[in-house]
Amino acid sequence: MGTIYYGGSATPIHIEDRALAHLKVVIATKLRRGESFTVSWQHPDDQPRGRSTLWLNPSIPLRFVFDDPDPTELNRIWIEELANSANSSGGITLVAEHFDTGPIDVSDNAPQVVEVHED
Repeated sequence: MGTIYYGGSATPIHIEDRALAHLKVVIATKLRRGESFTVSWQHPDDQPRGRSTLWLNPSIPLRFVFDDPDPTELNRIWIEELANSANSSGGITLVAEHFDTGPIDVSDNAPQVVEVHED
């Protein structure tokens, strides 16, 4: 479980390491461009029901802390999805990762040879 420390807030924000790694890429890109935006998420099951939103601004200190010492392999599609939401008026909405299952194996039972009869 990773943690975001934002501004002078003494309240850490806990986010699963994999999700945090993807958020970090999008957040760092936006802040590097000098852009302000929001990040929203639903509270986990172990917290009181609800949702939270942070206003992120390049002038406010931000720190990402990961429990896992090894960097995670990133999913380009998830990053693009988060980046697209970051560019919307609603800001980043942390959504579950969609896994690419790869090509679907479709059996081809059609005949491989077609006979043509001339009349």
